[in-house]
Formats: sequence, structure tokens, C-alpha cells
Amino acid sequence: MDFGKDPLTAARELVAARFPSANWAMLTGSVLGPHRTAGSDLDIVVLHEDGPGYRESLRFRGWPVELFVHTPERLTDILARELAARKPSTHRMLATGTTLHGDPGDLPARCARVLAEGPPPLTDAERDRLRYALTDLLDDLTHATDAGERAVIATTLWSETAQAALAFADRWAGKGKWLLRELRVHDPALAAEWLAAREDPTPVTTKILEGAGGPLFEGYRVD
Repeated sequence: MDFGKDPLTAARELVAARFPSANWAMLTGSVLGPHRTAGSDLDIVVLHEDGPGYRESLRFRGWPVELFVHTPERLTDILARELAARKPSTHRMLATGTTLHGDPGDLPARCARVLAEGPPPLTDAERDRLRYALTDLLDDLTHATDAGERAVIATTLWSETAQAALAFADRWAGKGKWLLRELRVHDPALAAEWLAAREDPTPVTTKILEGAGGPLFEGYRVD
């Protein structure tokens, strides 16, 4: 990585070369904040009128780059789908980014408000679905006799437990590193407990389930 150039300079040069007629472009991601590492890349969001929209990975001036190129229609659709999935990745990118080119208007502020407000509360059906899924995985883990299967089930249950804990608390979900980050923001003690339970998440899963109404199996039905 070429640390002779700061990330903003490299990102501006790339946008000028690749997207001179874009409506706007923003640099975002860990490269701008305290989570920056030697492997951080340049996450660049671009809006242009003429399609297509796409995601592309490349290298530029020694930097790994992830391009997120959108048309207005594509960006609107992605933002809506993120809200439905409770995983606001693009909202977070836009809310925390730095403008490289053009003017995104009030979009960053609107995305920041969405993040601050959090997702809508779970419906009863959504809550029951999560309770059932954790209950079913717990039962599979309890009765697993194959060591390999037990390891796979435990890993799945461990991840699903964190997702459920965030959902039950009306917090945004996450994946990968963002799952842990969201959990730490929500409840640092729970995050530490969850991390320590990776090989056997049963105690922390049981705790999360009890706080959400308890296990659910008998009588659960989806029409």
C-alpha cells in the first residue's frame, strides 16, 4: 500500500480518472477512522445517471479499492432492501463518508438519521421466528453426536444468537466484523460473554431466549 499518498488524494485521483461525469462520489469505510489497518481499502461510493450499477474490486496507486457504483434507481432500491433486512451497510457508508466529487446533498444526513433511529420493532411473527430458530438449533446442538456436525451447529448457533440479541433489542444487525461492532455498541458485557462462548454458545443463547419470551417449538406454525 502506498502510504506516500493519503487515502483521500488517491481516491480523488481514481474518481477523476474513472468517473469524471459522476453526480458525486464519496470515500468511506475503515480507512477514514480508528478501525484503519494496514489492509484497509478505499471504499468508494459513486452515483452516476447512466448505468449500469456494479461493484468492482481493483488496485490503484498501491491501494486495494472497492467501488460501489450506483444509478439513482439502484441506490434507492439498495437502501430500501437494507432497511427490510435490518442491515444498513450502505446507509453507514454514506453517513460516515467524505465527499470526493460533486454534492450528495442531504443524503448523508438522512442516512445518519436512519442509523440513529434504529430499525422498526420486530413484529410478533418475526420475534417468534427468531425464538423458534434458536430453539431448534439448541436442540440440534444438545443431541448432536458427530463431532463435526456439533462444531458446525455450534458455529451457526453462535452467530444466530448475536443476530437475535440485536433484533430483540431493536438494534441494527450486522455481518462479519460489523456483527461484533453492533453487539459491542448495544451491550459490551454481552459482547464479551458472546465472544467467550464460541465453542458452546448454549448458556448465552439460553439467556437471550429467556429475555425474549423463552424457547419456542411446540405450537409454532407458519402459514
